[in-house]
Amino acid sequence: MKIRTKILTAAAATVSAVVLAGCGSTTDSGGAAGDGGGAKDGKVGVGLPLLTSPFWQAYNNYVPQMAEEQGVETLPTVNSNSDPTQQITDINNMLNQNVAGLVVAPLDSAAIVAGLNQAERKGVPVVAVDVAPEKGKVAMVVRANNVAYGEKACTYLGDEIKSGKVVQIQGDLASVNGRERSEAFRSCMKTKYPDVKVLEIPAEWKAEKAASGLDSLLNANPDLKGIYMQAGGVYLAPTLQALKSKNMLFKAGDPKHIAIVSNDGIPQEFEAIRKGEIDATVSQPADAYAKWGLYYIKQAMAGKTFEPGPTDHGSTIVKLPNGMLEDQLPAPLVTKENVDDKELWGNTVGGE
Repeated sequence: MKIRTKILTAAAATVSAVVLAGCGSTTDSGGAAGDGGGAKDGKVGVGLPLLTSPFWQAYNNYVPQMAEEQGVETLPTVNSNSDPTQQITDINNMLNQNVAGLVVAPLDSAAIVAGLNQAERKGVPVVAVDVAPEKGKVAMVVRANNVAYGEKACTYLGDEIKSGKVVQIQGDLASVNGRERSEAFRSCMKTKYPDVKVLEIPAEWKAEKAASGLDSLLNANPDLKGIYMQAGGVYLAPTLQALKSKNMLFKAGDPKHIAIVSNDGIPQEFEAIRKGEIDATVSQPADAYAKWGLYYIKQAMAGKTFEPGPTDHGSTIVKLPNGMLEDQLPAPLVTKENVDDKELWGNTVGGE
């Protein structure tokens, strides 16, 4: 690969293990990597943030497939069910099963630090998928550029409507993803489309909050022209239902059509684009999240580290302000022009 790696020496690994054992409140003989031999062959724990979204259902289905391709043995995936506290418990439970590595999709960028610290004390490397932690130690963050998500949605909607009101149905602002998408969308509209007024619904990745928030907003703003859904997996169905219930769902091309851009790239969004119910989505790579998350944890378990720069899979590793490295995977905008592209993961899985 073009990813540049540096093999930790056995001496450095030994020093690291000693330091970790000395500075933490917990010391464990079973979880430490030692000379790396056990870590290379050990099992990997995979933590899911939720399974109520078709996106995370797809990711969950890709995990065993990609694990087999990467030659990684995993425990059964664990679902934290949208509860950051449960996610920390799940991490500790997996560590107690003596996993050699963890792949976790954080729910809360700050709360996850407790789990990362526990893994570090046990000498277990962690790869974060989809969400970057605020602090702590991870071997790699595997994620798409969430600032670009917000900017792509802004540009599409701004070009479509030019002026008037749009609403962004936000994700959880405790997550860096929700914050970055929200601020990027807001800032882009202010700079490039000053005649567009941005309204906001803080829905916390929860369908019921999106539904109730949009219902109230449409009552107060029947002249709404655009919607940005930060997570189509949980917001698509309640958004379309809210519009239908108020007789405001008109297909693209109709003068009364409310332009809608989403994030995720699930089959249901693609079908809605084909029907003209929504206009576009940013395809978040569920398959690549699983593939490269497991790749990086395998490399980390073997003692490898990484450096910023281009990769051989069309992405770039960047250094985040907090010092973490992030592999920013491609996330293309999908519209009616390219919705049938067979290279999109949303066209390779079922729509259930």
